[in-house]
Amino acid sequence: MARAALGLTVRDLAALAGVSHDTIVRFEAGEELKPRTVEAIQRALEVAGVEFIAENGGGVGVRLRKC
Repeated sequence: MARAALGLTVRDLAALAGVSHDTIVRFEAGEELKPRTVEAIQRALEVAGVEFIAENGGGVGVRLRKC
């Protein structure tokens, strides 16, 4: 959801996170990845403008940071 909101392709996000295209595909399919890989993907999305929202009664989510 975060990748789509930013208009990034799988290859774009892979490049930003320093991981392979296949890793992003596996991540989006719900496969378990090493914690450091998930952290790299999260950091890349945050740098690109995504804010991760903690569960606050309505569930976890993401939103775009205001510029």
